[in-house]
Amino acid sequence: MRKLSGLWALCFAVLMTSALHAQRADAEFGLNAIHSTSVNNFDFTQTDHSPQSLSGGIYPSIGADFIVWHNLGVGGEVSWKGGRGLYQNTAPYRPILYDINAVYSRKISRFGFAAMAGIGAESIRFYQNFFNCNGFGQCTNYVSSNHFLGHIGGELRYYVFGPVFVAPEAHVYFIRNNLEFTSGTATRYGVNIGFTFGR
Repeated sequence: MRKLSGLWALCFAVLMTSALHAQRADAEFGLNAIHSTSVNNFDFTQTDHSPQSLSGGIYPSIGADFIVWHNLGVGGEVSWKGGRGLYQNTAPYRPILYDINAVYSRKISRFGFAAMAGIGAESIRFYQNFFNCNGFGQCTNYVSSNHFLGHIGGELRYYVFGPVFVAPEAHVYFIRNNLEFTSGTATRYGVNIGFTFGR
């Protein structure tokens, strides 16, 4: 977990440095759905993954990108399950997916697009009826299971007026050791509303 925290601190520093030198920045909020392979309850050969799918529910997302050189830049996104699900009918849970990416973005008149690829993590929070506290007095009512992931995605942007755009999007996550769910691959798709700063 310390290594992952260090990686995210480094990524945040890169994003902030890029923001200071950005030619253009985009911020967006979206509503998404996730599709992942369903399990066949009668196929007893599927022993390497749990019979729980990531699919189901609304996944809100927030993201930003900073274009620093021509049409190239960096960006990041976070998406989470809007409501708690019930993991195998026993425990409330919420998956959170976050990533940092290299971004290629271009705007032509009222249309634009962005393509991205990068790395990130899936954090699955399993909620409990009691609090876990550490030596610093910080308490949570959940335990997390974290997995490294690779990510590719893209969106088409239509500028409805001025710097405001609407963008259908699609993303694919390749999640390492995602044994809590039926598959290590998940597809997220939805629509964003965004705002472009700069030229």
